[in-house]
Amino acid sequence: MPILHVRDVPDELYERIRERARQESRSITAEVVQLLQRALADENQEQGQVLQRIRRRRFFRPVDANAPDSASLLRQDRQR
Repeated sequence: MPILHVRDVPDELYERIRERARQESRSITAEVVQLLQRALADENQEQGQVLQRIRRRRFFRPVDANAPDSASLLRQDRQR
């Protein structure tokens, strides 16, 4: 298994990881591996969620949200 060395970890971050490892009854190394795995899994999940939101917005219909359509907003603005 490869070894990963990380230098210049800020003291505050190291303490947060150490405390979290203690709470989870893990070594600091095991906790860092867990955090990295979760971060990478979340990254892939977030992209999927972003795409879903984009698709929903792309087909947004103001009527579905009880919002005025752009034409009526423009008419109101012109009448001012």
